[in-house]
Amino acid sequence: MNKSETVLKLGLPKGSLEQATIEKMGKAGFNISVSSRSYVPYVDDEELEIRLIRAQEMSRYVEHGYLDCGITGYDWIQENGSDVHEVGEFLFSKATRQPARWVLAVPEDSPIHSVKDLNGKRIATEVVNLTRKYLRQQGVKADVEFSWGATEVKAHELVDAIVEITETGSSLRANKLRIVDTLLVSTPRLIANHAAWKEKWKREKIETLAMLLKGALEAETKVGLKMNIEEKNLALLLERLPALRNPTISHLSLAGWVAVETIIDEHVVRELIPQLKAAGAEGIIEYPLNKVVY
Repeated sequence: MNKSETVLKLGLPKGSLEQATIEKMGKAGFNISVSSRSYVPYVDDEELEIRLIRAQEMSRYVEHGYLDCGITGYDWIQENGSDVHEVGEFLFSKATRQPARWVLAVPEDSPIHSVKDLNGKRIATEVVNLTRKYLRQQGVKADVEFSWGATEVKAHELVDAIVEITETGSSLRANKLRIVDTLLVSTPRLIANHAAWKEKWKREKIETLAMLLKGALEAETKVGLKMNIEEKNLALLLERLPALRNPTISHLSLAGWVAVETIIDEHVVRELIPQLKAAGAEGIIEYPLNKVVY
């Protein structure tokens, strides 16, 4: 097998998701450093070649085989109409763990209250194809123009409505806009070129990457918990202890005592620890996780 067959070309999104993606890749075990002087980021894996590509363009480069695989939003796959293999969905973003939404929005005082009110009106958006498809499905005829940015501002002066991306809606509210409808919910996806996916080595490499990345993301909301307890109190403790699987129980050198270890959602720990203490648990240790692979 020559070198070109044992190198996977991976595209990572340049721009707003860049830092978050590189951070997640690091937790997955792939350390990446980006230099302002180089187009090709360094990665500590000789079998990977990384390119930073705008998310808007990623699916086209993967579809045409310039990249074997890449991470981009579901929205841009749909906007470009790209024929790619979807390997997995990865719910992370620059601001929250909520999926992004492309929404139809108008000024708060606008007479437009539904998509039907947009007949003959003008809409500005970065996702022209998605918007036109949505309007066709709704039986509405309106002019859709491409927006290069600052789309929220245009809604008050230049157009009747906008289609814009949001996670929390805070930016729209700050610009005195209200949401009329949601066109698409989007999350980051790992996609692969069809030919690359058919190659055994590349497919296995992509699947390994997906497994490690998913494991790193799963670990972000979970922690490990260890504690000691007398065997006579174990049944009560287990009633109060949520777990991914049955917790691991091992005997201590001190007769009549066991160690219990489990993985739980981080957000329940603050309520859970007092309950565990009340059930007789001692030496409770909470520790962070790097990966959780099912």
